[in-house]
Amino acid sequence: MIQPSPYHFAALLAVLALILYQALAQLASASQWSPLKHDGLHDPENAGLEWLQNPADALMRLPADSAGNRVDWIRAFDDGYIRPRSSLKGDKPVRTLDSKILLNDTGSLPGVIFPHKQHTQWLECSNCHEKIFKSKAGATPMTMQKILDGEYCGVCHGAVSFPLTECNRCHSATGKNQTGTR
Repeated sequence: MIQPSPYHFAALLAVLALILYQALAQLASASQWSPLKHDGLHDPENAGLEWLQNPADALMRLPADSAGNRVDWIRAFDDGYIRPRSSLKGDKPVRTLDSKILLNDTGSLPGVIFPHKQHTQWLECSNCHEKIFKSKAGATPMTMQKILDGEYCGVCHGAVSFPLTECNRCHSATGKNQTGTR
């Protein structure tokens, strides 16, 4: 019989700890989404709830994020977990635009770098232009208050995308990082 060394014992403990950590992380991530019956939005007495999928069942398999609905939607798209339609009817081709726009009228906050690529990979241009944003540079008079009120970026962010409490995800243009077309 081979006598295990302290090294083997430590390695075994490390592997077991990793397995336990992953199991606990999966349980914790599942518990961060309330079942529809207890979410405060759906009528718990509605018999039709049993036909609906609970958020944890749908979202816990997707890449995790630290905010909002706890899903990293860009990674979910890039890794092939999801393939959203480009429009409600799904009849328009997606034209990915790989450009960034620098918005630097942001008061004392760092400028905003808007990445078209992450948005146009799954949204056809008319989802945003011309109703939410004008195509002409500087023609859309955005303010943070209007965004917080659900206009402009706030149409999606805070609803179906990461929340507006994650300031540094947008306000990230500082020093050498200020790259864009405006």
